[in-house]
Amino acid sequence: MKSAHFLILLPLSLAISVSISAKTAPKDLLPKAKTASKPHLKAPKKDLADESQHRVLAGETLGGIANRAEVPRIIIAEANGLTPPYRLREGQILKLPRTKHHIVKAGETGFDIAYTYGIPFNAIAVANGIDRKSIIKVGQDLLIPTILAPAPEATPKSKAETPEKPVKTAPKPDKTPPQTVSKPENDHDFFWPVEGKVRRGFTSHASDDFHDGIDIPAPLGTAVRATLDGTVLFAGYEPKSFGNLVIIDHGNGWKSVYAFLSKLTVKLGDKVKRRERVGLIGHSGKATRDELHFELRKDNKPTDPEAQLPEKSEVKEIKY
Repeated sequence: MKSAHFLILLPLSLAISVSISAKTAPKDLLPKAKTASKPHLKAPKKDLADESQHRVLAGETLGGIANRAEVPRIIIAEANGLTPPYRLREGQILKLPRTKHHIVKAGETGFDIAYTYGIPFNAIAVANGIDRKSIIKVGQDLLIPTILAPAPEATPKSKAETPEKPVKTAPKPDKTPPQTVSKPENDHDFFWPVEGKVRRGFTSHASDDFHDGIDIPAPLGTAVRATLDGTVLFAGYEPKSFGNLVIIDHGNGWKSVYAFLSKLTVKLGDKVKRRERVGLIGHSGKATRDELHFELRKDNKPTDPEAQLPEKSEVKEIKY
């Protein structure tokens, strides 16, 4: 009986002993309770609302970048030459075109807006998810994208292709006398875009029968040349009036317009020189004969081209 009683008390004494040692033992000797590990917090992604380009990080998608940049995905895709399914690679540099908004005014057409911003209406239509042939409405809020020319991809040069550093030699004295370049009296020196007699001249908007430019008949296929150095703002088809059309920005608020062309020989974004060919004479749009409709605009307001162009006697020696 004593033996049985001892066996029953032994576990109880052990339990009391363990309980006492747990209360008196130092905390650093006790087994630590497992706690839920805190999730790893990633650094907040960089705000792209004011950035013009972005280096793609691992795991990023075009949609996510577009949301943070506040630029429609389709605009980023077009600016970077991306096609569905829009896969990105880590380290890829994306252009982030900044955009503007335009509220359509009474009487404005898609071409008017495209002309004002120097962007083809087709690009504006794509940015807004509308058909390019759709009629815009007064008060409509249009997103105006920024068109960026695609940058050529740089190819790394091999060591064999790397040119050796030139040996420095003492410069030879320049015996050529310095040449002086005469500057125009005004901020422009326009050139006749095509040879020929003006059939219809400029008439201001003060008249009911206003005409924003001049019409010059010429044989089909005759070269039409840039009136001044500049950058092509528009090169495409305008179905309402002008047909095949080129618009060039010359800076200082000046723009020139070349309409009714049979063919365009420049494209959007091209840098052109004075007298460089931009198209060929034709009768597209509302033209009833082979001729050029030519306009000059200062700060988007039409001005009489003949008042800005040189006298015909000064350009007879030029071959068109």
